[in-house]
Amino acid sequence: MSKGSQKLQIIPLGGLGEIGKNMTVIRVDDEILLIDSGLMFPDEDMLGIDLVIPDITYLLENRDLIKAIVLTHGHEDHIGALPYVLKQLNVPVYGTRLTLGILEGRLKENNVDSSNLHPVMQGDIVNIGCFSVGFIRVNHSIPDAVGLSIKTPVGMIVHTGDFKLDYTPVDGKMTDFRRFSELGNKGVLVMMADSTNAEREGHTPSEKTVGAAFDKAFHNAKGRIIIATFSSNVHRIQQAIDTACRYKRKVAVLGRSMVNVVSISLELGYINAPEGTLIDIDEINNYQMSQVVIITTGSQGEPMSALTRMAMSDHRKVSIVPGDTIIISATPIPGNEKLVSKTIDNLLKLGANVIYGKSEGIHVSGHASQEELKLMHNLVRPKFFIPVHGEYRHLVKHAKLAEDLGMPKENIFISENGQILEFTRDKGVVAGKVTSGRVLVDGLGVGDVGNIVLRDRRQLSQDGILIIVVTMEKTSGRVVSGPDIVSRGFVYVRESEALMDEARDRVRQALEKCEDEKITEWSTIKSNVRDALGRYLFEKTRRRPMILPIIMEI
Repeated sequence: MSKGSQKLQIIPLGGLGEIGKNMTVIRVDDEILLIDSGLMFPDEDMLGIDLVIPDITYLLENRDLIKAIVLTHGHEDHIGALPYVLKQLNVPVYGTRLTLGILEGRLKENNVDSSNLHPVMQGDIVNIGCFSVGFIRVNHSIPDAVGLSIKTPVGMIVHTGDFKLDYTPVDGKMTDFRRFSELGNKGVLVMMADSTNAEREGHTPSEKTVGAAFDKAFHNAKGRIIIATFSSNVHRIQQAIDTACRYKRKVAVLGRSMVNVVSISLELGYINAPEGTLIDIDEINNYQMSQVVIITTGSQGEPMSALTRMAMSDHRKVSIVPGDTIIISATPIPGNEKLVSKTIDNLLKLGANVIYGKSEGIHVSGHASQEELKLMHNLVRPKFFIPVHGEYRHLVKHAKLAEDLGMPKENIFISENGQILEFTRDKGVVAGKVTSGRVLVDGLGVGDVGNIVLRDRRQLSQDGILIIVVTMEKTSGRVVSGPDIVSRGFVYVRESEALMDEARDRVRQALEKCEDEKITEWSTIKSNVRDALGRYLFEKTRRRPMILPIIMEI
């Protein structure tokens, strides 16, 4: 096939119209490159669900075409689905050292082979099939984050990854503006760019500003200091350690993911701590309260996290005491506001001083605001633009921003998961859809809980269940014993005897009616019982419990 007739397809399988489960397919002819493979945390109505990952049906159907997976950084919404994906797809994975270090830990936890991981450095260019992939240094709320330049036979793609433009980064490594500019000068066919903060005017503050806020909080704290932040925010952890050293405090790390990331970062040199600064959590009682800092998970109020258990006075090793200063160095992810508020309330009740909220300066975003996005657009100057990584309103806002910068509206694609965007050197079109969606992970089950099971769980959680047990004679259809009614989550039986007696009568009447009409099909009998009892209970209680008739035959 001549180069002129080749088509480039970009197919997002996750990350559009949502925050999380980022995954994008780049396809030229019979070669596929996959960018990221993330998870999303469940919505409130996904009862009992642990994680949400992308539907990879399209990848399984084209497994022989996949050349590699390339990763932009080590956050869960970009690497969290890999333990599930790599069980089904045996392909090489490229990422920077910290990204692969975190991923390797996740793979080991899930007993997945990690021998096909290939570390790259920021600035490297790797040839993968017909693609030439460059890893460009960007700033984000985790070190070793990269944007991607993907040279294809059709044209150049730039994927910014999650980024911000930090002019004073904690590790001194700034976003590689020069590389983005060089790509822009050579000509970029398509740019995909982070839209998370597209609604936010101005610039995102530097991560270094958090260090100054920590210094102020440490200066004012007389007792123990507990800092809750994301385990992946290595620069934040570094600043906490640096501030603790200045105030001659020891640092203990708490929470499984925090301990894992800190140990990986120390091993790879992304965190530096002077000898003797870090102590085991069991050693904190050997020091005065004013000599201790604890860095912990739980900044999102997660029910099982260390900070939440401390707030509930339920942690085995740390109890909150009056005089403790708690710094919540994160903003709540949408949907977590209530959990965070409850944790703060509980900590205040225990007598702690809690520092939280934007006004305190103890958290900054890792994503670019409008002025930074404009700069990125002006550096790269793509022919076509796809806003990615954001809810629908973020994508629309980012598209409008590109339009304001002079980009033709027809060259901007507000896409959705599963949509095939097809590009030649001159034209971009929407060329159909592939299977996409959400796969729910519950315990060890992946995808075995769907909409019907969730609907049942919602009904059970709202109105409870009634189980009707009847023993019937198989030949005559005569009731031998029962009906017995078991109630769970509907009413307390001992306090609702009249209602239960009447419910039994309604079941008997329905069974007698079936006998009179010579109905012997168990399924029809069950359906009649369910209908009769459901109508009665709704009349009396305005509730619709799940009704489960069980017929035993003799």
